[in-house]
Amino acid sequence: MRNVISLLSWTVGLVYFGIACLAVLLLSFILPQRALHVLMRWMLRFLFVLLRIPVRVEGREKIDRKQIYLFMANHQSLFDVPLVAAVIPVFVRGIEATRQFKWPFYGWVVRRLGNIPIERENVHGAIKAIHKAEEKLKSGVSMVVMPEGHRTRDGRMMPFKKLPFFLAKQAGVPIAPMGLSGLYELKRLGSWMIHPRPVRVRFGDPIPAETVRALSEVELMNLIRERIRAMVEEPAAS
Repeated sequence: MRNVISLLSWTVGLVYFGIACLAVLLLSFILPQRALHVLMRWMLRFLFVLLRIPVRVEGREKIDRKQIYLFMANHQSLFDVPLVAAVIPVFVRGIEATRQFKWPFYGWVVRRLGNIPIERENVHGAIKAIHKAEEKLKSGVSMVVMPEGHRTRDGRMMPFKKLPFFLAKQAGVPIAPMGLSGLYELKRLGSWMIHPRPVRVRFGDPIPAETVRALSEVELMNLIRERIRAMVEEPAAS
């Protein structure tokens, strides 16, 4: 039965996602970016409804919609990116692995929207991507990044990379931590099975720009990691 549910979820989800990506791609030539972003956010919310995945969001009122933020979240699943894009209440762009820009439909869309590709294994390429993200933040566009760099393999948070905190220091904007829970159980790395279940997103108290500037990169990394860890429900040890 679980195999049937997973197969149906993939079929319905991919068909809908493909149609949504095509619609967003075409509309990107007509609508202003910010108007398109609102429409895309609703499309992504409906994706989770369609897949019977209840989404609970806590702390969204902590986000000032007039403020520019660097959002940081843990990375549990393939579903993290559409979920984060669906629930962040401000205009936002992201940093994503270069390989994702080569995917049919999705890659075309994220490139058209202005998301930034990053080559994690190429230091010079990664630094170049970080500088592009810094330019976007300074131009008034919020960004989202997942400091672990890769999806978790066991449901527990992995060590954070330092580059996102170099970005934070350079841009000097507030950091908004986000904790994602339930997505590892929904779709694990290396498995094709999808287990529809409730997921939760928690927004933490933003770290003021003054604090970001005052702390070292390592101190800032440790602070954000602890803030995110406190919001995440990790699976019990087996």
